[in-house]
Amino acid sequence: MTSDINRKPVRVAIDVMGGDYAPQEIVKGAIQAVEQDGTELILVGSEDAIHKELEQYDVSGLPVRVVNASEVVHDGESPVAALRQKPDASVLVTMRLAKEGQADAVVSMGHTGAVMVSAMEILGKLEGIKRPSAGSFLGGFAPNTIVFDLGPNADCKPRDLVNFAVIGSVVARKLLHISNPTIALLSNGSEEGKGNKLAKETYQLLKQSSINFIGNVEGNDILQGKANVIVCDGFTGNILLKFCEGLGNSTIEWLRARLGKHLAQKEIDAIGNDLFALTHIADVNGGAMIYGIDGVVWVGHGRSKAPEVAEAIHQVNLAVEANFLGELKSELGKLQ
Repeated sequence: MTSDINRKPVRVAIDVMGGDYAPQEIVKGAIQAVEQDGTELILVGSEDAIHKELEQYDVSGLPVRVVNASEVVHDGESPVAALRQKPDASVLVTMRLAKEGQADAVVSMGHTGAVMVSAMEILGKLEGIKRPSAGSFLGGFAPNTIVFDLGPNADCKPRDLVNFAVIGSVVARKLLHISNPTIALLSNGSEEGKGNKLAKETYQLLKQSSINFIGNVEGNDILQGKANVIVCDGFTGNILLKFCEGLGNSTIEWLRARLGKHLAQKEIDAIGNDLFALTHIADVNGGAMIYGIDGVVWVGHGRSKAPEVAEAIHQVNLAVEANFLGELKSELGKLQ
């Protein structure tokens, strides 16, 4: 194992112009990250705007440099059209830095579609991956359970779900530190043979694979931690994600009404905040990593502020240090 003394700092290219609170909150979060993790930062965007923000901080001696990008892709623009018309867009420049080997990871809180399209076009997809995948926790009630896919892949074939299982397995091992993660298939029954055509065909492929497949799980098993990785198509996964968030909101409102006569408002607010954090993982984390891209890329919520930006940089830092991408390439290669 490489010692901390000899370890090179992770280089992260940050799209400073992306997000509702750019560039102020992006720069603020980036400075927090470099102070906490020693990350080497490449701030990409309007040089004048970035330097104006940096004047508020003492960055002398910090590994921070600025790369100019004269254009920005805004929300509401068609990502494909905008990227073609704006070759010097900040999101494109960050991806090129990674492609050229100047950065180990990319972080953007900007236009989600633009981040996805630019990542696919410049960095490319890993072998066997049809579209990038997004996976995460559905709730803090099951901190060792992640679900793939949560949105990008609505229409899937059995082989896609097997890829999700492999990606999830590597995420669980390298980022959650689970040595032999269990993999399950989401279905409408736990018995083999349950489910629609996609589930039945996927079951047989997973059963024949080398991953630690334990069979089907049902929806009520997810938050019970019955498996470390649960796979489903993105259509189903996105509905699950939105349902969990909606259930959290409704429960918080119900508790506020029920507890109003028994507890002080401060205590009720604390309970509501805790429940929100348990049911809105994506909001708490400020976004998620894109899996299946030939690079380490984080796409965040546009409303992210400095704490979420710093957390995003911390997460990609961990992924690079864990050689997540190399491990994933190796496992997908075996599958092919």
